[in-house]
Amino acid sequence: MEYVLVVLGCLVCAAFAIRSRKLLISALWLAGCSALTALLLYLLGAPEIAVIELSVGAGLVTVLFVFAINIAGEELPLKENLLPRPLAWVLVGASVLLLGWMVLSPLAGGSLTGAEPGFADVLWNNRVLDVTLQVVLILAGVLGVLGLLSDARKASKDGEHEH
Repeated sequence: MEYVLVVLGCLVCAAFAIRSRKLLISALWLAGCSALTALLLYLLGAPEIAVIELSVGAGLVTVLFVFAINIAGEELPLKENLLPRPLAWVLVGASVLLLGWMVLSPLAGGSLTGAEPGFADVLWNNRVLDVTLQVVLILAGVLGVLGLLSDARKASKDGEHEH
């Protein structure tokens, strides 16, 4: 139950980080998401990785974001999309298919002689909770990127209608 609460808290922080109108507030929500991820890693039995996530993800990255926001300013000029939307969807789909093939494929599941367990066996039998957390974080990141791309597209359309 505690895992579910921490994951839900992480998703809420990620959603607020995406939806916030100010970059500094988004950076703070992202730090909260990273801190909750570190807590989840600790609860899953990986204290060393949790400390690294907390110090790098919540600490160093947040300091760098705040420093960059202070130098660049809050207002970012969005003149055009960085990546065309169809290409973004193709890349997301290819990533999901590749991840699915690596995890679920019988080709990755074991050797023909049966002497040595394969990638999928080791991945799912020994590290189920860690891998599930990583998949959730990857999907949250993909949704975040798609949200940023849609906001950039909406901002550019709003700018066109003003002239």
